[in-house]
Amino acid sequence: MFTFNKVIFSPDINTVANLAHEIWNQHFVPIIGQAQVDYMLEKFQSVDAISEQINDGYEYYIINNLSENVGYLGLVSNLDHSRMMISKIYIKLDSRGAGVGSATLNYVEQLSRERQINTVWLTVNRYNQYTIDWYIRNGFVITDEVKKDIGNGFYMDDYIMEFKII
Repeated sequence: MFTFNKVIFSPDINTVANLAHEIWNQHFVPIIGQAQVDYMLEKFQSVDAISEQINDGYEYYIINNLSENVGYLGLVSNLDHSRMMISKIYIKLDSRGAGVGSATLNYVEQLSRERQINTVWLTVNRYNQYTIDWYIRNGFVITDEVKKDIGNGFYMDDYIMEFKII
């Protein structure tokens, strides 16, 4: 049902950037405001930013359901420390609640097992309660918090969450 297509070529990078624009404007404006959404999209989710991240070792996947692009996933593996970071997991509003997120976490767990990774971690905005609760229901625990200056007077005020692969 769900497929995860690795992003390698420019058209796929454009697809991810377009998905980011749609999803971030749907979900994050009430949490962090339009100005910060616009700033973060340009700084972290633009075609140039995604291309640079891929060159730096990030893996991006377009999440597809029945020939429709419904979201995207970004991963960073640290094999030396048996850890994988979920840098991005974003699902379109009209596809939430349909099992896309669970399928995505299952895919991440499968990749982790294949790579002999025993810890998956991520950061989530501390005011994004719906998402925090969803991660907790899926076995993640809050292990720390971080507030990072990202420029232009904006901060990422996040919890760090982890999931142990058994």
